[in-house]
Amino acid sequence: MSNFFLDSLWPGLLVWNLLFISDYTLTIICARLYRNGVNEHIVFEGSFEITPCFQKDIDSLRIISPRFLFFLVLYSGLLAMEWFFAHETMPHFYEFVLGALVLVQLKVHTRHLRNLYSFRAINKTGGVTGRIEYARPLMLRMSAVDSLVFSGLYLVLFAFIQSWFIFGGVVVCLSVAVKHFRLARKWPATATATAAATATATDMATSSDHAKEVVQAGTT
Repeated sequence: MSNFFLDSLWPGLLVWNLLFISDYTLTIICARLYRNGVNEHIVFEGSFEITPCFQKDIDSLRIISPRFLFFLVLYSGLLAMEWFFAHETMPHFYEFVLGALVLVQLKVHTRHLRNLYSFRAINKTGGVTGRIEYARPLMLRMSAVDSLVFSGLYLVLFAFIQSWFIFGGVVVCLSVAVKHFRLARKWPATATATAAATATATDMATSSDHAKEVVQAGTT
């Protein structure tokens, strides 16, 4: 049976390239929105970016990232090699790899689109009051649970259609979940405690200054 995305290298390669570029672009857009007002209501401990190797680029809002370009070329090259060497002898292997690359990006894009909508709404309408701070381990565990949910959804879909493409999504999302759970456990507890103490001290100092202002106003 002919398959447009599997019989030729270019359709799958093009789709993944577009998704990978879109992933980085949306991350930069959301990081800029976060700095432009969202961080007054929602604070993420550490970097806005979850993936360690891209944190410096995202934190500096670098539009052209050599690190991103390196991974774009690297994974494109690996995907091309897998198609040329395996699409005839092991076609399911290429289908599995393509599914892993594409479906994990679909998972990531759901988070980007959700952040894009909510961040714009917060900045434009001011529909959020108060302030919430997410500790880094919690951020990582939330990401891990998100990946587990997608892995489970892909697994249910795989049970019905028996596609190696879908199975690639099952495996890669499960892998990301395990990775983020491990990163959460490795995050230094002292870093979270220090950040919390700093935030508390800042709040106490602000309250103290406000109290002084009230006292001074009452004595004048």
